[in-house]
Amino acid sequence: MKVLACDGIHEDGLTLFRNAGWEVVESDPIKDPAELARRLEGVDAVLVRSATRVPAEAIAAVPQLKVIGRAGAGVDTIDVDAATAKGIAVMNAPDGNTLAAAEHAISLLFALARHIPRADAGMKAGEWPKAGLTGFELEGKKLGVIGLGRIGGTVARKAQGIGMEVAAHDPFLPASAAGKGSVPLKTLDELLAWADIVTLHIPRTKETTNLLSEERMRAMKKGAYVINAARGGLVDETALLRLLDEGHLAGAALDTFATEPLQSDSPLRAHPRLILTPHLGASTSEAQQAVSTILARQIIDFTQTGAVAGCVNLPPLTAEAAREVGPWMPLMSSLGRLASRLVDAPTRLTITYAGRTQALDTRPLTRLLVAALLGTHSGRVTPVNALQEAAARGLVVAETVGGDGDGFDRLLRIRVEGDTRTREIEATLHRGPRVVRLDGVEIEFDPQAHVLLLRNEDRPGMIGTVGSQLGSAGINIVNFALGAAGDGQARAAITVDQPLSDAQLAELRKTPGVLSLQQV
Repeated sequence: MKVLACDGIHEDGLTLFRNAGWEVVESDPIKDPAELARRLEGVDAVLVRSATRVPAEAIAAVPQLKVIGRAGAGVDTIDVDAATAKGIAVMNAPDGNTLAAAEHAISLLFALARHIPRADAGMKAGEWPKAGLTGFELEGKKLGVIGLGRIGGTVARKAQGIGMEVAAHDPFLPASAAGKGSVPLKTLDELLAWADIVTLHIPRTKETTNLLSEERMRAMKKGAYVINAARGGLVDETALLRLLDEGHLAGAALDTFATEPLQSDSPLRAHPRLILTPHLGASTSEAQQAVSTILARQIIDFTQTGAVAGCVNLPPLTAEAAREVGPWMPLMSSLGRLASRLVDAPTRLTITYAGRTQALDTRPLTRLLVAALLGTHSGRVTPVNALQEAAARGLVVAETVGGDGDGFDRLLRIRVEGDTRTREIEATLHRGPRVVRLDGVEIEFDPQAHVLLLRNEDRPGMIGTVGSQLGSAGINIVNFALGAAGDGQARAAITVDQPLSDAQLAELRKTPGVLSLQQV
């Protein structure tokens, strides 16, 4: 497989890819979507940091791409919706840079409190800029943390360690979580009115863009401070400048910006009470090494074993769970393809995991089956976009776990309903994937093989007649499984060593006593 590594990905992660047999191509940041699409031709995975954006137009041009990896936490530079629609997994490594990002926020906190950048600039300009740079002590001050995830929680803990009083607001935590941790939770309005300094540690979404609007910043204490070392666009930058000019806010520190890189003529650069750093939150050697190796392991495991970690558009699946469901994956794919041949336009799919299946993580299995069912006829459907595609095509997917396995340790029941017909398949793992019943008739065959599904009159001589015709056509029979339907008809699943031509199928259908014949 092939990976394109943009933006200076740490060598330790690239070494893991090479050791796993991948071809690694390194690149400087790629700004042009058309150039990115060209460079992604024949690539299975692409790794980016914050400099290379992966927009919808680049994603649309590379249907073979399997994974987009962000060496860091935020994925706002990647069009996740477009990737999901194309069946591409989007992975990040949020744990690798937690400490680096938290420590950078704390360093900005100290820089604001003691005017360190202005003091340094004055000294280097030959001045002795002591007057006007009186700072304040952090111990006893009130720090409001917006976002109490990995990074925000670490910032809160470190701030408590230097004697600050800390409270938080987290739009992603339920109200029931208030009072259960060491950091009290407040509503956003309560936090802004309470805090001396507010620091943001949340992702940028439609809901959080300009979360600190002019109205909300005016609701803060006069003389308060703002720190944003999370994602650009969380703070209304124009309003921030206005409130700094008015003196309502005493200062601010920004590491991320609505547009990056920050324009050279941006008015943010000129404000004396605004500290700016160029998106350095994760820029430590330890963090870059960690995120590159974490991301590489996630992508390699995903492509080799199906394990899902750090994926923003797939449910997580541990390596242990992947080993448990792994043997079922070929069965799900083959059953999905089989079902797609039995029902042309499915409208409802009911999947029952019966027997000893309570501990089985069925989410990846269901997605895999749906992907195979829908992907046989049109488009690229993968487990990433399978449920989205099902909804778009009007296919209702229902799933139940548990119930009688009917003599099997684990039994999978599939019911596929269409506009004109309904088909039922029961399967299990027994010497590999095996179908054990078809439409209620006991009949066993390998769904991964070339199989002729025959419905015929239940009378002597049919096996010989059909077998002789296949032999005359040079088709070798690997297995001939029979099942009596009990209605004067019989069912057969004839496994053959090669697919039949349309002409050969048409000739077989003319055989007296053959009621229907379908190749799958």
